This record gives sequence, C-alpha cells and structure tokens, in this order.
Amino acid sequence: MYDLTLTFDNGPDPDVTPRVLDILAARGIKTTFFVIGEKLADPERRGLAERAHREGHWIGNHTFTHSIPLGEQSGRDTAENEIGRTQDAIGDLAHPQRWFRPFGGGGNLDTRLLKPSVVDYLTHKKHSCVLWNAIPRDWDDPDGWTERALEQCSRQPWTLMVLHDLPTGAMAHLERFLDRADAAGARFRQDFTPTCVPIRGGEIALPINDYVSSIEESV
Repeated sequence: MYDLTLTFDNGPDPDVTPRVLDILAARGIKTTFFVIGEKLADPERRGLAERAHREGHWIGNHTFTHSIPLGEQSGRDTAENEIGRTQDAIGDLAHPQRWFRPFGGGGNLDTRLLKPSVVDYLTHKKHSCVLWNAIPRDWDDPDGWTERALEQCSRQPWTLMVLHDLPTGAMAHLERFLDRADAAGARFRQDFTPTCVPIRGGEIALPINDYVSSIEESV
C-alpha cells in the first residue's frame, strides 16, 4: 500500500485534457492541474480549466510562459511576469492556498527553480510552492513512462507525481497506469506530501536554499 498524488503540468490542451478528465472522473480521482498562464487566453483552454475546477480538481500556477526557469532569469520583474500574470489568468479558479509549481527545465530539483525575489514574491503573496518526488518523464518517453512511474511509487510511502496533459501520446497509457497502480495498492489522494511543499501559505516551511539561485547577486 502507498499513497499517490497525481498532478498534471503544462496544460490545458484541447486534444488531451478532456480525455484525462474523463479518465479521472470514471475513477473518482481528484488531482491538481498546474496550468500555463498564457494558454488560458484561449477560450477553449480556459474552458478546460473551468471544467477541471468544476469537477473538483485544483488549479495551480505553473508560470506564464514556461520558457526559462525562474532561477535563470535575471530580471527583477520575473515574479510578476511569470507568477502574477498567471494568477490573474487563473482568477476565481484559484485554490485558497494559491498553489505554485516552478519548473527546472526537465524535472530538475535544483537552483534553477527559484531566486530570492521570487521567494519574496511567493511569501508576500501568500503562495504555496509545490515540488515533487516522482517524475517519470512522460514527455520524453511517452510509451515507456508507466513502468518508471510504478517503480517510483514502489520506493516511497507517498508519491507526488508530475505528469503532463500534452499531445505527446503519453496519456494514451494513463488508464493502464492507474489500473496497475490501483492493483498495487495505491491510495489516490489530492493533497500534497508536506516534504514537497517548502513554502505553504506564504510561510517558508522547509529549507529552500537548494532551490534558490544567486543570479541576482551577479547582475
């Protein structure tokens, strides 16, 4: 038996997110969709975020452009441009905890994620920063990720997994993964293991130095 929290990054996508939502609904699984802010300008994609919210999923912030990791951007307006604009786009779909997930350019948990001005912004705006402890690289291996995901789940009592509702073909295997995880004793849950939430409600809850770059000190 193990706990499993699923999250979906980089959407919504009109060719993939509806099917993901159908699969989750059929199994009664609630998750979080960490959306790209600029995608919500498209009414169809915004509608998908609204549907996910309506069906009980949480909507999180995954930056506005998902272009350059925040810890590698030297500009002082990074946080407002990437986090603030996305939160505005999410609007009334936001969770009270104001979930935010940074990205490290391929699932890296290192100083690419954040920088001091971003940390200050997250604390001032009462965001919660959500990381992960399993990343089966579904975007990189759309047919083979399920085995890696199951193996990652088996190694720890509570897995917080990153998947992507993107048109890579990976989500064609979502049902099989969920069935196999269920057979292996997975308890699906929506909340996040505290070890993956270093900032909660604007309060720094865990050491974050490993995720904060010094780029602003060099400009």
